[in-house]
Amino acid sequence: MSKQIGLDCINVKKTPRPGHTDYSLEYRAELMQQIVLEDMVRRGELAKDAGYDQLPPDVTRRFHDAWDFDFLWWTNDGYVNWAQTGRVTDMGHAVYAADGSDLWQPPNTSPFKHEEEVWAFDPLKEYGITPFDELVAKYEQSFVDGTAANPHQVCTGGYYRSIISGTIASFGWEMLLAAAADEKKFAKVLERFAAYTKHHAEAWAKTSIEAYINHDDMVWSRGAFMSPEFYRKVIFPLFADIWKPLKAAGKKVLFCTDGNAMEFWEDLAAAGADGFIFEPMNDFERMVKTFGGTHCLIGSAIDCRTMTLKGWDEVRREIDKTLELIHGVPGIITAVGNHIPPNVPEDICLKYMEYLRANW
Repeated sequence: MSKQIGLDCINVKKTPRPGHTDYSLEYRAELMQQIVLEDMVRRGELAKDAGYDQLPPDVTRRFHDAWDFDFLWWTNDGYVNWAQTGRVTDMGHAVYAADGSDLWQPPNTSPFKHEEEVWAFDPLKEYGITPFDELVAKYEQSFVDGTAANPHQVCTGGYYRSIISGTIASFGWEMLLAAAADEKKFAKVLERFAAYTKHHAEAWAKTSIEAYINHDDMVWSRGAFMSPEFYRKVIFPLFADIWKPLKAAGKKVLFCTDGNAMEFWEDLAAAGADGFIFEPMNDFERMVKTFGGTHCLIGSAIDCRTMTLKGWDEVRREIDKTLELIHGVPGIITAVGNHIPPNVPEDICLKYMEYLRANW
């Protein structure tokens, strides 16, 4: 692990090996404990017959080190609970934990019944917002705490419910799509969500972070769900405006979306994004050829569905493809997309990291 490798990748500098991160492994407590225990025994910090009950409390930090994490994906939507202050649509929750312990509740229905309600909506009036100086102080403290807990990784700032993701959280998909049919009226709604997001971006710009993640699930697995020109005319200029204070403060902006955004990555680069966090349904080879050496790329050709369903030979093939494509290319942080959930077999997880590390 190396925070410097993570920083150099974000800044697209040469590194002794590619950067590395992965997601959702905090849901796999036993696997993390196993890896940390074996690592501590190998280092002589615990006896060979030690058990999990002898592990120190900082298992997560030690796991990040043991698996050579250089970067941690993290965002913060602030300190106003939308569900307690206004109308939101509970979209349900995918069960990640093996025992279902993180299943909150079944989804409810949208409180919005007509498009007119969506077109009139203003998140600032509905939810309120944390005063700026207070927000800066809280974000700075969250970054200081995160860095103290994970001193060997790049800890980020960022915002999750930005333009489209914010509207999903508020309205739900059905009302969002109905309202988006009138592009002129819907654009006004997105402008209000962008202004709300910019308040948070401006606060993060005043903190000590090096990198800011702008998450926004703006596309589906097949690509855009609205007119591509609407994205280019309305959404991307809003992102560019949100990122201005961050760029002026010297922060690196990493844009993250689920789905297939291949038609838009160059637009996002033109808007000011310094790097991209993406899933394997995007063409990894094309991403490397287009942006390798100019932008930080966080992803790979390694698909969690392959790890879950297709066996080690196919997983190894995807690792080999990834390493071949990125050889000698600066600014790459490899990660399994979308994440490594609990249903990926344990032996595949262990082989994956062993093979990846051996072939850097």
